[in-house]
Order: sequence, then C-alpha cells, then structure tokens
Amino acid sequence: MSTRRERGDRATPEPPAVRDGQRGTGGRGRKPDQGIRVKVTARGAIAVVLASSLVGHLLSGLVGASYVAGLTFVAGCLLAVCLVNPRDLLSLVVTPPLVFFVATLAVEAVRAVGAESMLQALGLGLFTAMSGGAPWLFAGTALVLGVALRRGLRSNVRALREDLRSARGGPDVPRPRVSDEEAFAPEPEGYFEPRVYGKHRDPAE
Repeated sequence: MSTRRERGDRATPEPPAVRDGQRGTGGRGRKPDQGIRVKVTARGAIAVVLASSLVGHLLSGLVGASYVAGLTFVAGCLLAVCLVNPRDLLSLVVTPPLVFFVATLAVEAVRAVGAESMLQALGLGLFTAMSGGAPWLFAGTALVLGVALRRGLRSNVRALREDLRSARGGPDVPRPRVSDEEAFAPEPEGYFEPRVYGKHRDPAE
C-alpha cells in the first residue's frame, strides 16, 4: 500500500506556481512586483522647486560659490517635473521663473535687513542675483519644458483648449426645427376684430 501511494504521489505533478514559489523564481502567471511611484500635485512640485532654491541660496552663502544656487535650482526643477502628476504638467511649466524670483527676493530681503538703506541694498542684491542666476533660470525652465513634453504636456494643452472652447460656446441647446409650411401667426395683443358668419339680413324683410 505504501508503495502505491508513493507511486501516486510521484505521478501527480506539482502546479507550476507552487514549484516556482518553492524555488524562489517567478513563473509566467506571477506579475513582477511593481515599484511604488511617488506622485505629487502641482502645489507639491512647486514647493519642491521653492525649497531647493532656498536651500541652494543658503548653501551658496555658506560655501561662497554662486553656482551652487543655480545647480540646486535645476536639480529641484528636474525632481519636480519627474514627480508631478501628468495632469498638472501645465501648471508646473509656467512656475519656475516665478519661483526663482520669489526665492531670490526672500533671500535678498533677509540679507538687506542690517543695511543702512534697506531698499537700496535689496534692489542692488536682487539685480545682482537675478543677473547671475539668469543662465540657470533658463536652463531649469528649458529642462522642465522638455521633460513635460515627453510626459504628455500636449494633452494638457489640448484639454485646456477644449475647456475654453466649451466655456466660450456655452451649453449645447437644441435648436427648434424650421418647417417649410406657413407657421401660425397669432394676432397682436390688444387687437380684436369681430367676425360675422353668414349674410347680413335687411331689417325691411
């Protein structure tokens, strides 16, 4: 009896999923583990660019190299455009110049606090920082635009055009059908004309 059971167990093949699971190799039926993809909204992506710009200005002041702020800004732009949701690409593309200006303005305002003429120091520092960071600003903006085009920026622009077109045209209201036959024309309000049926009878008759 034991010999028959052993033969029966040997004759019954194991499922491929069980064999693959025991051996530690993935079979055809198993899907490979997909990596967790982190996605952020447009506000989150803008916050990433702003934070990287502020950190870059801080490191630039500590190290004494102005290019550090530009490098961190470009790195923040690349990270933001890679993590943002595809539907928010259009909102992110137009923000790097504004974010760079806001970060530079905040840093220069802090630096100009202890100066004799705060307004003059702020204006001079802002002009110098924007002039020196213009190449990095253009590089970060161009990088965001290029990556966004690869990720589907055209579809966002197309959807925006359709929304504007539908908002401009209004809701689709069905038009009344026009018939070739003569339509009924009601009499104007306040106008009454009595109608006499039959022939007029002479009172002498």
